[in-house]
Amino acid sequence: MSTYKLPKSIPPEKVIKVLLMVGFEPKKRKSGSHVVFKREGSTVLVTVPLHNQLKIGTLRNILKQASLSRDEFLQLLREV
Repeated sequence: MSTYKLPKSIPPEKVIKVLLMVGFEPKKRKSGSHVVFKREGSTVLVTVPLHNQLKIGTLRNILKQASLSRDEFLQLLREV
């Protein structure tokens, strides 16, 4: 287990870059303030709100939807 913590807030652009790196593609925009992502061959949808900053609870929900662990996300985030 990593000793690194998730950031308390993060720009949605960084989260989107990580999702693209793991194979998610934008599906459609919903209401103009959210982007919906889908992975090829999967029915799972991941919704990312386009707020100024995403809070930690929102980030945790996105990671859960995407089936990404905290450690996987933090590793990929360093590559962004």
